Amino acid sequence: MKHFLIALLFLPLISIAQSASPKHTVSEKVNVFLGSSGDHGQMTPAATYPFSMLSIGPQTYPKLHAGYEYKAKTFLGFTHNRFEGVGCQGSGGNILIKPYLGNNPSASALVKTAESAAPGNYQVSFSNKIKAAFTVVEKQGLEHYDFPAGEKGFYFDLKHTLANQFVSEQHEVGGQSISGYIEAKTTCNVGTYKIYYYITIDKPVKWADSANHKLTATLDASESNAEIRVSFSSVDVAHAKSALDKREFVQMQTASTRGWDEVLNHIYVKGDAEREKLFYSLLYRTMQSPYVISEKDGSYRATDGSLQHSKETMYNGWAIWDNYRTQLPLLAIALPERYKGITASISNLYAFGKKDYATQHEPSNTVRTEHAIVVLLDAYRKGFKVDFKGICDSLIKDVDRLDYSHPEKALESSYDAWALSQILKVLKKDDLSARYLKKAAEYKTYWKKDFEDVTRRDVDQVSARGLYQGTILQYRWFAPFDLKGLIELMGGDAAYIRQLDHFFENDQYNHANEPDIQAPYMYNASSQPFKSQALVHKLAVDTVVQYYFNDNSRGIDPFIDRIYKNKPDAYIRTMDDDAGANSAWFVFAACGFSPACVGSPVYYLNVPLFPTVSFAWPDGKVFHIATKNYSDQHPYISKVMLNGKILDRTWITHEEIMKGGQLVITASEKPSETGVKNTWVSDMRK
Repeated sequence: MKHFLIALLFLPLISIAQSASPKHTVSEKVNVFLGSSGDHGQMTPAATYPFSMLSIGPQTYPKLHAGYEYKAKTFLGFTHNRFEGVGCQGSGGNILIKPYLGNNPSASALVKTAESAAPGNYQVSFSNKIKAAFTVVEKQGLEHYDFPAGEKGFYFDLKHTLANQFVSEQHEVGGQSISGYIEAKTTCNVGTYKIYYYITIDKPVKWADSANHKLTATLDASESNAEIRVSFSSVDVAHAKSALDKREFVQMQTASTRGWDEVLNHIYVKGDAEREKLFYSLLYRTMQSPYVISEKDGSYRATDGSLQHSKETMYNGWAIWDNYRTQLPLLAIALPERYKGITASISNLYAFGKKDYATQHEPSNTVRTEHAIVVLLDAYRKGFKVDFKGICDSLIKDVDRLDYSHPEKALESSYDAWALSQILKVLKKDDLSARYLKKAAEYKTYWKKDFEDVTRRDVDQVSARGLYQGTILQYRWFAPFDLKGLIELMGGDAAYIRQLDHFFENDQYNHANEPDIQAPYMYNASSQPFKSQALVHKLAVDTVVQYYFNDNSRGIDPFIDRIYKNKPDAYIRTMDDDAGANSAWFVFAACGFSPACVGSPVYYLNVPLFPTVSFAWPDGKVFHIATKNYSDQHPYISKVMLNGKILDRTWITHEEIMKGGQLVITASEKPSETGVKNTWVSDMRK
């Protein structure tokens, strides 16, 4: 039986997946190699599980930000975590394991000859006849290695990281197992995270410890294969060990595929086959993080290192500055049962000492948490429970220390001040609410000082005046909480439209990063919402011109192509996926609605990229979106009906979506007046 199971191991993964799905086997449509070559997304084909802190993937030379380059042939081994799609040369890359032949690990080269992967599974063959395959379920991974005849073993580098500083590690070897913890700096080398692990090898080995955090485990020369089980925990080694089980490799593969189908099936799209594959490949990327850090008994480590317990599943591993605009709102709709724990976990950041980046006691790798207060307001207004009373003092303290010293910081800090004013209103602290609303309104003074005049020479220079990853022309649109006020600053509706027109017609928009990622939807706040409908469709599936990259200002060598492509060199050069932020932008556009203002439970409508889109939830409710007169040449909305009644607007509320029902959008080749007289415009005074 054992030999039969291993023979199955290298069959195409699609054959295993076909029997795994509870509804549709959409995981087979996912291309895990999307965005894994060059500086085009910083993603990897690592074996993962939804929201798991454990991911087993190849470490190549060269490594790129995520530890992997699709075109690379040379492998250094395999590592067990990475934060997908982030900058600062990547993050994670702990516990490198390298299978080797002979008696010298460094002299045993791993040169790729073939590889394949699917959600939860990865496998590769090398020129020296070693084969490796990996699968992950929750926080446990199973690694299967086939070896040719002769001396062989495994090399362990316990201090390995992608780009972060190694801090410390402790390990204990016992028989066929090794356990301990790893400490390393988080993304951008800011804070420190600590991961406990337990690893066991299924064959007898002889250990040799070089005392510099590197070990070898020598197998008997007669062995033709070996399996390694590895488990992570944020709590302690005992919890990591207890997570290990005895399931066979194919059983684990099937469970991993089923786990991915379960979350991906919350959104079902039907249309062009190749676009379906692109959709699910990007949806897959939105469900990598944050990471589950709590154990089945409810224990977890807070960001101050203390041991805590919770009835909710707890998460860590944040990139909120990047993905609060798209990925987190998407999870709130697609996976509301999980988003309860995500909301509680973000609230917990304030209870245990939140910082903009990372603490010195993170329970997992993480990036940054700016605008967490906006996310909490957004969650509350969408019906999720938030204990504002318990963290009120911490929220105020966090907003009081915000930075207004740079032009874009002033706008972003004002957004948080607005969110605090709304939360204080919920707590019936009206005087305090009014004070922070007044502080938020000061964004207008900063805007007039730095963003009103667009004739200055530096307005199209990335990082001019200390800006972070954007230009004056891009950041001047950032007042999502008060578009009514922004329109007034620009001189009214006609002037606002003229300036938006100039911005997009002159290719000043930059989809390679998030600072102006909401701008394509901003015509919805004007008397010409149809322009957003056409623009969103173009950015999602048509050829565009993009002059800006994250490493330079406007030049003479623009990007001219589709942004979202289902291949390894996807995206625009230097465009990171940023923990699902840019993938989620496409997913929203494909479904036909996107957040109007995070913090307000409203979405702007556009023509979906599929004739049929359905959201399904565990309580049995379904929200079905149908597009009449569907065509890629019909990007405009001519009519909207919700549950059989005309909806004379191009926006919809969160409550209307989550109630379930049917939204019917009639598409048109030409603009229409639909929704022009009933626009939704954010207004900080309401």
